[in-house]
Amino acid sequence: MGEIRNFRPGNHDEPPPHSGMPRRLAAIIVGDIASYSRLMQADEEGTHARVKRIERDIIQPSIIEHHGSLVKTTGDGFIAVFDSPVEAVRCSIVIQQNLVGRNASIPKHSRLEYRIGVNLGDVIVEPDDIYGDGVNIATRIEGIAEPGQVYISGAIYEQIKHKIVCGYESLGDRKVKNITDPVRVYRVLPDADAVGRTRSRRENALIFSLAITLLAIAAGALWYLLAQPQGRVDERVAAPAASPAPSPVPQSPPREAATQAPQPSPSLASAPASPAPAPSPSATPVREPEMVAIRGGSFAMGSNDDPTERPVHQVTIKPFSIGKYPVTVQEWNECAAAKACGFTATGKDDAPVSNVSWTDAQQYVAWLAQATKKPYRLPSEAEWEYAARGGTQTKYWWGDKLRPGMAGCKDCGDLAAEQPAKVGSFKPNPFGLYDMGGAIDQWVEDCWHRTYQGAPSDGSAWSSADCSSHVLRSGSWKNDSRYVRPSNRDGYDTNVRYPTHGFRVALSP
Repeated sequence: MGEIRNFRPGNHDEPPPHSGMPRRLAAIIVGDIASYSRLMQADEEGTHARVKRIERDIIQPSIIEHHGSLVKTTGDGFIAVFDSPVEAVRCSIVIQQNLVGRNASIPKHSRLEYRIGVNLGDVIVEPDDIYGDGVNIATRIEGIAEPGQVYISGAIYEQIKHKIVCGYESLGDRKVKNITDPVRVYRVLPDADAVGRTRSRRENALIFSLAITLLAIAAGALWYLLAQPQGRVDERVAAPAASPAPSPVPQSPPREAATQAPQPSPSLASAPASPAPAPSPSATPVREPEMVAIRGGSFAMGSNDDPTERPVHQVTIKPFSIGKYPVTVQEWNECAAAKACGFTATGKDDAPVSNVSWTDAQQYVAWLAQATKKPYRLPSEAEWEYAARGGTQTKYWWGDKLRPGMAGCKDCGDLAAEQPAKVGSFKPNPFGLYDMGGAIDQWVEDCWHRTYQGAPSDGSAWSSADCSSHVLRSGSWKNDSRYVRPSNRDGYDTNVRYPTHGFRVALSP
């Protein structure tokens, strides 16, 4: 663990010598670089330059994207405040996930790894600093966090536990320095299944250790028998056996190690998938997603329900085809088997593949296009909305009122459970497309823009040179019904995987 040199509680215990300073309830993030002193001693100028690049490229943009305010940076760390605990934790996860990608090609001893603590508390606000126990507790939580981890207080946990698709591991009540009452602390895990996977790995490790032990015992017994004089061995063979020696247990790795997808571990994230080598030609035919041809036409894109969906504008779509369903686990794993996609997905074959970054989705469509010699790609945002509306202009494709059982979302009916239903579990829209709303978030080609001001009117993807985030459509089984609307849109970091993110493919004529 690196020391907390810049966030000494003494800096924040006493309020500034002013009266009437503004107070506010805020979610506070405190981040600090592990082993900073060692890294600076090894390469002072290089480490300083790397820290500044991380602040510029990852930390500051992530805080802004999640509607927070950077209070200050202090050489080896930062403090930020947020009105929303949900956004504070999302920001922390995104920072850590992006750092995993940044560190992927760097030797372990040279990596810049942050510990992050998040707390909810009442603070005194000054133009360039914040004060109070809320900050002190966040600092102490950060101090006990492991490198690459996000730890949160019980106060934060109570606010976000049903609002973010991730798991939490309770670390119990911790007594921290200069804080009177114990603080309940949770470690944030990448998704709700992470605790089970962690427990399963531990069980498999125990089984593996037991197998090694039994094998060693058996080998020792065999050596003992072979080491005896021949006559004594014959005597032992002729004598009645007391009890059989343990049979050697085959030495095999735990089952999960052979089958578990490289999903993010409790360190919060898997690294952004690096481009895999092109698959070699194979005689096995590729399973192509079932496609639906869309005739094209004009429609009013967007709505007045949310500022990001404005202005409503007329768009003309050219004919194209789009996947009848989101890409499934089985379809994805064919790409993984060809070593063209970055990980092997878990789950039922007919479930939509999830935990996919935009970069991952691009790997799949590139492999599919090469393997089939067809121009597969992601749909543009305009194409996706045109297809999702199915020729309608109502709030949902079936009308203006939510109807149970029409989509997979948190408040859409009984089928919206703790995991996405298999593709095609709900009724298709008028174009014959399934899960165009709910079930799984779906990446499209476009870069994320906060509004439609300046968006193309010809249905093409809206790209830009600096495109750190891309657009997601549909909403997922974890979202409520407002995300199911065809006009709903959101953005997320291009190279970061998230448990509810998937995609479907499009095909040019």
